[in-house]
Order: sequence, then C-alpha cells, then structure tokens
Amino acid sequence: MFTPFTVTGSSLELLQPGDTGIIVACKTQDDRIRKQLIAMGIRTGTNIVVERTFPILMIKVANVSVTVNREIAKVIYVRLFNS
Repeated sequence: MFTPFTVTGSSLELLQPGDTGIIVACKTQDDRIRKQLIAMGIRTGTNIVVERTFPILMIKVANVSVTVNREIAKVIYVRLFNS
C-alpha cells in the first residue's frame, strides 16, 4: 500500500566523486568558516556535485567548481539524491 523510502545523508567529507545532493546544514559556530562558506556560495538548500576527493575535495556549486578543505567539509551535511 505504501512505497518505502529512505533519506540518506552524510557529512561532505565522506562523499565520493559523482555523489549529488542538497546541503541541509552547515554546523559551525566558527565565524571564519561561516564567512568562507558564504563566499563560496555554500548555503542550506544549495545543490552540489562531488567532482573529486583526492588530492583535494572539489565540488560543483551553482555550476561553479570550488575546492573545499577538510575542516570545512566536516561541517557541511548533505542529503544525497538517488543515483
């Protein structure tokens, strides 16, 4: 009668190349990190695509590729889209 569904999410630092999703939270109290996120266009509700994870983490945000260091990737939480 009902179709089961799941919501899969993860910290950005754990995602793999090709993963796509929407940012659901940026959990930091550090003002410096918050300003960096805003400058890169990373906000709640933004769609992202992980382009590569090594040697640096590169994501596509609003059709622009940006590099993200591991400190920042740890505070970004993403709800994954089905592949």
